[in-house]
Parts: sequence; C-alpha cells; structure tokens
Amino acid sequence: MSTINASSTVRVGGNMPETLLWRAVIARTIQEWISGPLRRQREAEQYLFDDNRDFLLVCESAGMDIEQLRSRLTRLRCHAIPGHTMAAA
Repeated sequence: MSTINASSTVRVGGNMPETLLWRAVIARTIQEWISGPLRRQREAEQYLFDDNRDFLLVCESAGMDIEQLRSRLTRLRCHAIPGHTMAAA
C-alpha cells in the first residue's frame, strides 16, 4: 500500500485532533480515488480536483494548501494514466 506524506503541505503547525481528523478525511478520499470501486473513484476524483468549496474548507481545516495538494495529485494522476492531460481551466 502506498503512503502519501502530506507533511510538506502543512501551512499551520500543530497536530490538534481536529486537524488530524480532516487530514484523515483527505487521506481516505485519496485512497478511494486510487483503489476504490469505480463509482467511488469517480466521485473522489471529482471532489479532489473540481470541488472548490467544500474541499477548500477541508484542506484549510487540515492545515493544507489546496493548490499544492492538487498539484501533487495531478502529477500522480499523470503518472498513473499515461497520456492523460488536464483540460484547460
């Protein structure tokens, strides 16, 4: 099983229980995106890459920078799917 190290994306210090909870939510969503059933993979991908309201709040609550996290996830997606390119925003 792969491990994603999110410590380099942390903007604010502390391992408060609430921060750890929101980091676990993000980690679980990434796990669903990588290895969940196809429907859950699609839902997780939409949430991770396209949701700009709720996911932003989750990242802020986790002390993570949403743009940096999405950038890393995009690189992962491009490596996992050869020839995959992001649509222009």
